[in-house]
Amino acid sequence: MSAVAAPVLRDATAADWPLIWPFLRRICAEGETFSYPVDLTQEVGRGYWMLPPPGRTVVAADAGGRVLGTAKMNPNQMGNAGHVASASFMVDPAHAGRGVGRALCTEALRWAAAEGYRGMQFNAVVASNTHAVALYRSLGFEVVGTVPDGFRHPRLGYVGLHIMYKSL
Repeated sequence: MSAVAAPVLRDATAADWPLIWPFLRRICAEGETFSYPVDLTQEVGRGYWMLPPPGRTVVAADAGGRVLGTAKMNPNQMGNAGHVASASFMVDPAHAGRGVGRALCTEALRWAAAEGYRGMQFNAVVASNTHAVALYRSLGFEVVGTVPDGFRHPRLGYVGLHIMYKSL
């Protein structure tokens, strides 16, 4: 397999949404890795994903401008818990396994540190999503708790839902 060029990461624009929506819809409809509704509508999905400040949404694109994946970054909570960030990532399944998720997660960590967050917390990592769990662990995240049977997987039944954290 030949080396794949690192994706170009940039802030998402309204023009990117029609490029994000097809794979976001597919991932949600499969119901295996996100707690979003499997029948998510485009309008609701846009509201979930395309965040205004202080959040941020980015895309990872190839040299030709094709969107390979996306991430959203935001405060995990408000008020006195607003110093911890969170993020979510979706990679177009056609481009999985090429480092897009790692690039997006690395950018989210860079952004959070630059914005002054003290840590990053993922609230709902499906335990059976072993690729995501391994990626996050390789970047220094730890499972700090698991909600037993917290996610109803369409093929595996009830599986754990990890809370993962990394200090910045």
